Amino acid sequence: MIHLVDIDENNWRTPLAVSKEQEKYVANSTTILARAYAYRNSQSRAFLICKDEIPVGMGLYHGCESLNSYVFSELFIDEKFQNKGYGKAATELVLDFMRKEKKYKKVVLCYIEGNAAAKKLYESFGFIETDRDEDEIIMELKL
Repeated sequence: MIHLVDIDENNWRTPLAVSKEQEKYVANSTTILARAYAYRNSQSRAFLICKDEIPVGMGLYHGCESLNSYVFSELFIDEKFQNKGYGKAATELVLDFMRKEKKYKKVVLCYIEGNAAAKKLYESFGFIETDRDEDEIIMELKL
């Protein structure tokens, strides 16, 4: 069963990584932790994605008052655990949490152009492209 575990002092060193080919598309775990710290005043939540008790990925989201939105800023599945539906299951859990919390009525995210897997995943949840910033495709979902 997939579930999210908040990153804390006991699990922040969990060794997770994507393949070399994917590194240009997603942040590594160190960057995710740095962003979680940078957005700590915006209710950032860095989390491990676990299959039962095994960490298989990592993600991050935070609130953004200026956009009146959640920002789903990071999501990756370790290269050893890809193509098993874990990213989709984790995205569903995150969106369900946001819907229940009801702080904002939309979610904004971006992915790097060329990341077909991210595009397919986000479109499957109803995210639509709203803008572009150089190589970043910005998407939005109304909750």
